[in-house]
Amino acid sequence: MNSEASADNDLDDLNSIGRFGMAPEFLVTHSGGFHADELLSSVVLTRLYPQARIVRSRAPDWITPASDRIIYDVGGAFDPDARIFDHHQRGAPLRDDGQPFSSFGLVWRHYGQDYLRALQVPEKDVVTLHQSFDQDFVLPIDLMDNGALNPSAAGPLADLTLPVLLETLKPVFDDKSPEADDRAFHVALVIARSFVEANLKQDAAKLRAESMVMEAIAAAGESQVLELPMGMPFRPAILKAGAEHLLFVVHPRDQDWCLTGIRRVSDSFELRADLPKAWAGLTGQALADVSGVAGATFCHNGRFIAAAATREAALQLAELAVAEHLKAV
Repeated sequence: MNSEASADNDLDDLNSIGRFGMAPEFLVTHSGGFHADELLSSVVLTRLYPQARIVRSRAPDWITPASDRIIYDVGGAFDPDARIFDHHQRGAPLRDDGQPFSSFGLVWRHYGQDYLRALQVPEKDVVTLHQSFDQDFVLPIDLMDNGALNPSAAGPLADLTLPVLLETLKPVFDDKSPEADDRAFHVALVIARSFVEANLKQDAAKLRAESMVMEAIAAAGESQVLELPMGMPFRPAILKAGAEHLLFVVHPRDQDWCLTGIRRVSDSFELRADLPKAWAGLTGQALADVSGVAGATFCHNGRFIAAAATREAALQLAELAVAEHLKAV
């Protein structure tokens, strides 16, 4: 399939099961050294088709479309209906903004939503998570695989990028055993899976947290203190809600309760409001005496977090912190 228009049409058909209409027996990718894109494609496909066997080969009989296989990162063609997902050929499909796909991007575009469902992501979050993961995780892999992004862009962390780390799992140059590449591939696949699924688990949790924080913001009304039922990521939802009036968050933690400030921006420790200077670095009775709150147990010297033995004490501390902040501005 060589025309870009045809490729775009195929890429938009996310629900196609292919003209063969049957689950594959084989997942076929190339033999030899491996890269992040076919490893990560394998993570997706083996979750969807756990009974299928991975075949690493460049033999024409294997890399030709057939009813019993999905082929990726090899074969010189892109045709979702025939279940072949290569990106090395002329006329390979591009993203809507002209950036290149690797096999991972193509497989994710076609199978990613079903993969998320297989991970039991709630249906209401599937499209959102599919798109965000594509931009934050899949796209950088695509760009690096195509040479459109150099790992050196990460500066001193270049050797710690995921594609580079996965490639360190290749056999050393003088390991000449016939099965070395395949053994290393399957070891790397386990590690790649852990990164993908942990990342998605965290992203799905952030969406759950956002929903809970939004509900809490609505319940808080005009209060400057947001009470949450547990510790969770809260700043993205606060920004999304435009809740500029909120200054502090209170939530239970293990056996006590936390009072935390809200950062102004994500890459800075500057808070919308600091806890009172008089509390800085105090613990136990000393903090209770200075604050006047029985049950106050701790205030960080940086004045961004405090703790109390009870919900009531934490809310009292929050009210006092709000009052002092408003008095100072």
